[in-house]
Amino acid sequence: MTLHLFDTASRTTRELVPLRPGQVSMYVCGATVQSSPHIGHMRTAVAFDVLTRWLRRSGLEVTLIRNVTDIDDKILAKAAEAGVPWWAWAQRHEREFAAAHDALGVLPPTYEPRATGHVTEMVELMERLVERGHAYVSGPGDVWFDVRSFPGYGALTNQRPEDVGASPDEADAADGTGAGGKRDPRDFALWKGVKPTDPQDASWPTPFGRGRPGWHLECSAMARRYLGAEFDIHGGGIDLRFPHHENEQAQSRAAGDGFARTWVHSAWVTQGGAKMSKSLGNSLLVGTLFEQVRPVVLRYALASVHYRSMLEWSPETVHDAEATWDRLAGFVRRAHERVGTPADDEVATADLPAAFAAALDDDLNVSAALAVVHEHLRAGNTALAEGDRDDARTALVAVRAMLDVLGLDPVRWESGEGGSRAAAALDALVRAELDVRARARAEKDWTTADAVRDRLAAAGVVVEDAPTGARWALAPEQED
Repeated sequence: MTLHLFDTASRTTRELVPLRPGQVSMYVCGATVQSSPHIGHMRTAVAFDVLTRWLRRSGLEVTLIRNVTDIDDKILAKAAEAGVPWWAWAQRHEREFAAAHDALGVLPPTYEPRATGHVTEMVELMERLVERGHAYVSGPGDVWFDVRSFPGYGALTNQRPEDVGASPDEADAADGTGAGGKRDPRDFALWKGVKPTDPQDASWPTPFGRGRPGWHLECSAMARRYLGAEFDIHGGGIDLRFPHHENEQAQSRAAGDGFARTWVHSAWVTQGGAKMSKSLGNSLLVGTLFEQVRPVVLRYALASVHYRSMLEWSPETVHDAEATWDRLAGFVRRAHERVGTPADDEVATADLPAAFAAALDDDLNVSAALAVVHEHLRAGNTALAEGDRDDARTALVAVRAMLDVLGLDPVRWESGEGGSRAAAALDALVRAELDVRARARAEKDWTTADAVRDRLAAAGVVVEDAPTGARWALAPEQED
């Protein structure tokens, strides 16, 4: 079986057939760095991280572009309110997003372009649209996309052009008021002329006048720059379908580009049934959550629900994720103690259970894939209880390999990404100490046994005595 994804544009689940055999090109809308990241942002990041990992695990070469929108009406407004330069405000929050992605184990994109670094490409795209009669200039620096000129407008969101209402982008609507504004309420801004309230350094010269880019133009220009005129997948949160993605598709195809072949959208995080947003006052900032929840538990909670299903966030969500993660990590830890730590290469190249692969090939059905993980977890625990080292090791490799596809391999989380060699070395050293302690206890040499335990505790290692022998774990980090 090969990967099938739900294509938002056709509203069908279709086989992914890459434009270039063996390679997948994907553009995912990244952060508009106007404020700190919240859990809703991370839902999208984790969903597409799982997709990227599965594509690569399936043997495909993935080029992933995740942009940064670092010039925007809201960035300018919030920076002015805070009394800092707009570019400093944007960079501060860009760093926060990068830190949140790293903490949640989200792999870095192949390239992460900023909008302000691609003005040349944006101007070129505007010129093509004006030449083709799909865009017009209404005043110095004001350039609009003419929705009526493109019959395919509305195709992504299954709307007829005549039924599409005025753009919900408040900035675009405001720009169109008064003489010389946009011709149709549905038209959207490609370029915005300088306003008296704009910072002097928040504009660029163009053949149409000085100004700054419209939000939609940015992504079309950057996608073309790094992936070409046509590419395999365009992704983002479901809230971006309209107007952002609809407008992207319209302007790119009007300019003659094939643009995205498949559209993939992740669902919202909700609280009390309402979409999380700052306007509702119910956002959960990632930085605040990290003070309460381990990042790996947060990742499990985000990754364990199908990407197209709404995720209701509550204390129970965190509690259930924590309990499940502890069961998974606990099995891996116990199995390592009994049968040793498999090498990285063995885990990375292990044959995955057929049911697990089939589940992920079915539109990334993570819930079904996790059911397979838990089947092997139960088999592994049974093997450990019965002293069957071969079956326990087989289950261990399978569980770790499957969790690795989901970005949840406990070894990588406990020792850092790619750090299982260090984990194996640490395990060997601690096991040597525990062997000394076991011999001392057998000889009733309590002084030596206690000294070993104290040395390990001082090094941040907690020892737990169990019927099957001593187990160890790193002590939780203490807050300052």
